[in-house]
Amino acid sequence: MAQAAARLRAAGVPDPARDARLLLAHAASVDAARVTLIAPEEIAPEIEERFEQLVALRAVRVPVSQLVGERAFYGRGFKVSRDVLDPRPETETLIEAALAAPFDRVLDLGIGSGCILVSLLAERTGAQGVGVDLSEAACLQASANAVLHGVADRADIRQSDWFGAVEGRFDLIVSNPPYLARAEMADVAPELALHEPAMALTDGADGLSVYRLIAARAQGYLSAGGRVLVEIGHLQGPDVRAIFAAEGWADIAVLPDLDGRDRVVQAQNPA
Repeated sequence: MAQAAARLRAAGVPDPARDARLLLAHAASVDAARVTLIAPEEIAPEIEERFEQLVALRAVRVPVSQLVGERAFYGRGFKVSRDVLDPRPETETLIEAALAAPFDRVLDLGIGSGCILVSLLAERTGAQGVGVDLSEAACLQASANAVLHGVADRADIRQSDWFGAVEGRFDLIVSNPPYLARAEMADVAPELALHEPAMALTDGADGLSVYRLIAARAQGYLSAGGRVLVEIGHLQGPDVRAIFAAEGWADIAVLPDLDGRDRVVQAQNPA
């Protein structure tokens, strides 16, 4: 494990000791908290071989979540792959804000792994949801997570270009859209640039185009007084607030994540 950590450190991996421990636990099929308990034992050759393969992949910056096939989010484990954006702790800010008010029908634009929609439906057992994504692979991944967490009968997951295949009205619309500007992609970590879908990271323009689309069209899919919640980049609060204000939304607020950075814009349908 020490040798693996040194190798990962040399490859520029941010937290090499933690990753080495997680990968050894996965290779040995034990909980990460129990790795120290097996430390005195002789490691079986097949475990050593699996561990070596995992470390080699992590050294070329494949995310740990893709190597172990799962990422924790809002108290649940979500299956992930290179076809979807890795669920991240800051997105839990959006979940908390969504759960702060009642809703019966929720729409998730750009569902990805399904972590947002599935978490909301799991927390609100009487709610129904629709999730859309342009990526068929993402829809399949989200559907698998809906089954895993027992909400598949309340989750309608469709392949769609944003509102293209959406019908009806919702109490809540949520989205974690691609918000990196094209110019920012040159500076993102290798884990994102090389191993996560570019279409989930950037709009290929200024990083604000999807907010303009949602602000312009979402009122037509919301019930009176319904809410929209969108995750944003931590420097985008003023711009996204202005986009929603220009479209006549009410009660626009920029909400911080646990680190105090702008993370979610919330707005209400004025109708």
